[in-house]
Formats: sequence, C-alpha cells, structure tokens
Amino acid sequence: MRRMTIVRLVGLQVTDESSYAEYRRLMAPLLEREGGSFGVDVRVSEVLRPSGKRINRLFTLEFPDEAALDRFFGDEAYRAIREAHFAPAVVETHILGVLTATP
Repeated sequence: MRRMTIVRLVGLQVTDESSYAEYRRLMAPLLEREGGSFGVDVRVSEVLRPSGKRINRLFTLEFPDEAALDRFFGDEAYRAIREAHFAPAVVETHILGVLTATP
C-alpha cells in the first residue's frame, strides 16, 4: 500500500523578509515534529496572471496526513510564533490548493 502525503500550495505577499525568515526558522522544528516539511519554495519574480492576488513567495507544505496538518496549525507554540513574526511580515496569504499525493 502506498503512503499518501497531504500537500498544501501557498502563495504569500511578504513585505518584511527578516521577520519572515525568523518565522520560518522558529516554526521549522514544530513542522518537523509533526512530520511536515517544505517541498518547493520559490521567490516569485513575475506573476503572469494575478487574479487579484499579490504573490511574491510560493511554496508547498507537505504532511503525512490531515491529522498532522491539523496538529501543526493548532499548536499554541506555532500560533505564538505566527503572531509574533508571520503576521507583521506577510500582507496576503492564499491557499492555492490542497491535494493528496503519493511520494
């Protein structure tokens, strides 16, 4: 039986790179604890079809299952890190898709 992975495609408009980098540094151990990881991580140089969304970062978050994703985003330590570093650094967040993939 193949293992499935939950993949979330996210687009952001980051306005404070240093605060966003600190957010990523601090949240990484919590993400890894839940079996999560970043897949693709891109700085966007040109958006050809914006659809009203401003995006300068695009990445995938990968989790072994929905429960791990829910635990990660529900974790109080994660929420505190997000409030302190992500919220002031990011002006737009777009969940562009969620899919199930086989690694």
